[in-house]
Amino acid sequence: MDDGAARQTTERTDRLERLAPGQPVIYGGDRVTHVGAELAAAFRPGDRLVVVQDDGALLHVPAAQHALASHAVDRALTAFQAMGAVADAQITAFFEAFAARLEDEAAWGAIARANAADVERAQARGRSTTRLAISEAMRRDMTAGLRAWRDTPPPRDAVIERVEHAGWSVEQTAAPLGVVGFVFEGRPNVFADATGVLRGGNTVVFRIGSDALGTARAIVDFALDPALAEAGLPAGAASLVDSAEHAAGWAMFGDRRLALAVARGSGPAVAQLGAIARQAGTPVSLHGTGGAWMVADASANADRLFAAAYHSLDRKVCNTLNVCCIVRARAAELVPAFLQALERAGERRAGWKLHVAGGSESYLPAGWLDRRGPVVRAEGVREEALVEIIADADLAREWEWEETPEVSLRIVDDLDEAVALFNRYSPQFTASLIASDAEAHLRFYAAINAPFVGDGFTRWVDGQYALDRPELGLSNWEHGRLFARGAVLAGDGVFSVRTRVRQTDPHLDRAGAPTPARKP
Repeated sequence: MDDGAARQTTERTDRLERLAPGQPVIYGGDRVTHVGAELAAAFRPGDRLVVVQDDGALLHVPAAQHALASHAVDRALTAFQAMGAVADAQITAFFEAFAARLEDEAAWGAIARANAADVERAQARGRSTTRLAISEAMRRDMTAGLRAWRDTPPPRDAVIERVEHAGWSVEQTAAPLGVVGFVFEGRPNVFADATGVLRGGNTVVFRIGSDALGTARAIVDFALDPALAEAGLPAGAASLVDSAEHAAGWAMFGDRRLALAVARGSGPAVAQLGAIARQAGTPVSLHGTGGAWMVADASANADRLFAAAYHSLDRKVCNTLNVCCIVRARAAELVPAFLQALERAGERRAGWKLHVAGGSESYLPAGWLDRRGPVVRAEGVREEALVEIIADADLAREWEWEETPEVSLRIVDDLDEAVALFNRYSPQFTASLIASDAEAHLRFYAAINAPFVGDGFTRWVDGQYALDRPELGLSNWEHGRLFARGAVLAGDGVFSVRTRVRQTDPHLDRAGAPTPARKP
């Protein structure tokens, strides 16, 4: 080997061991960012640097966090390779055993104590706990979801299509996809959703937000791992990345061994995780920004609008009403109905907060712009103006409320303007039209760029509630429509397709040549 070849080989195999302040880093093919002093000081030999090609973010993955994520993927991959020998009846038994463990008072008591500690720590840091705190209702939902997977017909080897030919046939069959990487926010009930991928013979490795890590550990120790063992499933079929650091999630999503990367949580964090997985060549399913829109047109019934708005504000999740558009011609009647629904929803929770697009405030009752009152925030109760004027661009903002329902109102000239605003500013997720005119519903459905469209309350958008299938997540169309699948991603939707031929005529030949005589 000559010296030039040796140098090229060395250059290809050298590893990054240090960073210098101001060091340029190319991203996106033609853009440059620079290493900051803090990152340079923290970086050590063995660490990883992830360069997000979308925006040039430089993400530091310490060696210890990379090792934790890699070990969890190792376990899930080893388990996946063993799943082919696992009977569907064993997978069915796992879901029942998991549900039974959650119903066991001793196991649930341990989980509840861990969750109480998580909630206390989150409150001390001024963090939101509305999705973190477990309850009996959450417990029932988790067990119901697990038993829904128990009762779901096994999808492995299901024939999707069969084509008959003279002397042979071809079958397309469902097959396990592989290891699914799953990052989700601090909602302990998502465990039931994530393990749904096992129904089809897949395995899962997941990281939960730091707020809920203690609860996650307790669920693994007292319910998940014992259920896997009881059913005879391979250890690691559902593996927790036991780390509170974001870097562990970055490392996991950058692992090329994942067959699918699924992220749920806040919009920016989910977008960043998706970018990391795409760079690694892994398909992604992102479930971040939400917030539903409701439109009341000129044919709307005021009582129906009241009911739809009220029932869309019972709690804050992705399908909660976030923006309401009311046509100008009916504003005098419909705005009071909407405001009454907001006030009544506030009675069910803890007050209310309204944002009004500039130019629409003249349709509010006298005195509303001067109203003040308590608003519950993550950091506590605050005295605030209850009505604020916003720009149209702020219709894009999702109000992450705790106990105080918070929405935006915009008066529009007609249905077409409402659709245009939705398609421009919304996360392109959930849209509802309150109208008595059948033609208006046809126009709305054809023009609105949303995967979930309805004619009443918005909270129906949920895989388990609507389709009797616990969801891994709900996708919006903010970054483009989804290829060949619905926006509800459930465990039985995670599969690959294998093709198998069965030949009954041994003499088939593409050129039509006969089979020659075999020599003795």
